[in-house]
Amino acid sequence: MSGSRFLFSNGTLLRTPDSPPVKVLLEAHPGAYTTSRTHNNGSYLLFWERHMKRLSESILILSKLAPKFLFRSDESALLLPSSVDLTKWQPTVQMLVTDSIGKVLPIALKEKNDCEELAITTLVSGNLEELNALKTVEYEERLSKTFDVHVHVDTYVPSSFGIRGNGAHLAMVGFGRDVAAAKYSEWVRIRKSLDKRRPPSVTELLLSNDGDQILEGCVTNFFVVCRKGADTDNGEAMHKYKNGYFFEVQTAPISDGVLPGIIRQLVIEYDLLL
Repeated sequence: MSGSRFLFSNGTLLRTPDSPPVKVLLEAHPGAYTTSRTHNNGSYLLFWERHMKRLSESILILSKLAPKFLFRSDESALLLPSSVDLTKWQPTVQMLVTDSIGKVLPIALKEKNDCEELAITTLVSGNLEELNALKTVEYEERLSKTFDVHVHVDTYVPSSFGIRGNGAHLAMVGFGRDVAAAKYSEWVRIRKSLDKRRPPSVTELLLSNDGDQILEGCVTNFFVVCRKGADTDNGEAMHKYKNGYFFEVQTAPISDGVLPGIIRQLVIEYDLLL
């Protein structure tokens, strides 16, 4: 494994060792982020359109409900200028992200080994100084400067599934996240303090507001695919497979305060199609 690592920030390319680990990047900058990876020896990015959609939605949610998680500021109760309509930035942000991906990904693909895939983390941070300088007349001209785009690319070797001992060990650790519908870097900093409570054998920490209903993991979505016999059908949305058993996906609803995870949503959609 080569261990090559790249960071493309606002047009500047950094390589190993100048490119920091992704956790260091996320701890150093506020903002919304998403992480995808390549598949089939770097042939394509998994669910990239879904990742871009969630990134845009996270930025919009944070701008309305918790701008302090999107813009770096010493003010604990940061408010955005009332004249700023961030719904207009979506095409610009997508253009900036697409441009950055297009410049760094070919370089990383060329230098990776055949056995490796790439993990791609895109972080979008708000530039408060530029935002406050926005005027209606120059809105479109300055909008691209209002956001800092960081694309972090790292190599990794996918784990093999089905190997004994690969199962997860879980433990309940704390309450659900603030503004859970958005994925933001501040959570990485909070997660570090939660990790101090992690028992040595535990691989994932779960969140719950009441100690009974599981919301999500610190790093992962949480859902269970249950098999039930036909005689246990209680009228809920279950689906019968060819083997005669009924299955259902059990997971906390978004309204309870969980991230709309991409894999979680794919499993739900697949189940509804059967």
